[in-house]
Amino acid sequence: MVFSLEQAISNEVPIIISVPHCGSAFPDEIKDQYKAKLIKNPDDTDWFVQTLYEFAPAMGITMIVANYNRWVIDLNRDPFSKPLYTDGRIITPLCPATTFLGEPIYKDERQEVELTEVKRRKDLYYQPYHSKLKELLRQRKKKFGKVLLWDCHSIRQLVPTIQNEKFPDLILGDADGTSAAPNFSEATLSVLNQGGYSVSHNHPFKGGYITRNYGKPVKNRHALQLEMTKLNYLDDTETKYDKVRAANMQELLKKVFEKLVEQLS
Repeated sequence: MVFSLEQAISNEVPIIISVPHCGSAFPDEIKDQYKAKLIKNPDDTDWFVQTLYEFAPAMGITMIVANYNRWVIDLNRDPFSKPLYTDGRIITPLCPATTFLGEPIYKDERQEVELTEVKRRKDLYYQPYHSKLKELLRQRKKKFGKVLLWDCHSIRQLVPTIQNEKFPDLILGDADGTSAAPNFSEATLSVLNQGGYSVSHNHPFKGGYITRNYGKPVKNRHALQLEMTKLNYLDDTETKYDKVRAANMQELLKKVFEKLVEQLS
């Protein structure tokens, strides 16, 4: 399956969570093309983000979670690989051929994936995720008259090909105020700023394709992206789940969603 669904297990609320980068699987038909050592531990993965948000269904929130790794196809990229940023940072395309640090991920050292193969992966892995996401948003909007999409991400604290400095703990993106009505961003920031973490708004991440494409405030469809550094819920290696750190972050995220539900009601 391209994705997994974690359905709401209490009264539904008008929020859908998307987790596009936590997948670690590689399809059998292309798995042997990658460097085995790299895909054994694909470092650009948003490790355990779906576990961090496992409380959400009990709050009435449905989650859609990617199963395949972003090195197969990046669900948060423009379908035609239109760059999301133009400030000189490294930007991997729809079907990456390198890591964030520029290291080739395929055995043949290719620098790009052929267009015919990109199209094949779009049909098999990209479109099903986005079709289901659209369906979930339509269903909640029809039921409540409005809906908010929360797109979840995590990143290593330092990625020098994106910026030289360490990232803030939490980065809220609303595409420079275009993907969500101001009250949702303001409410979220008001809670995040009380958590004891460093918080940034739209810098250095303002939201990827999912946030920018689905956030249409004039249609009562709002979208926010939360990027967080992995040290907030993983151990110091940024690869293993840390229950204590995660529990602290979960308490803060629960407060955020309680506030957003209040704003949506």
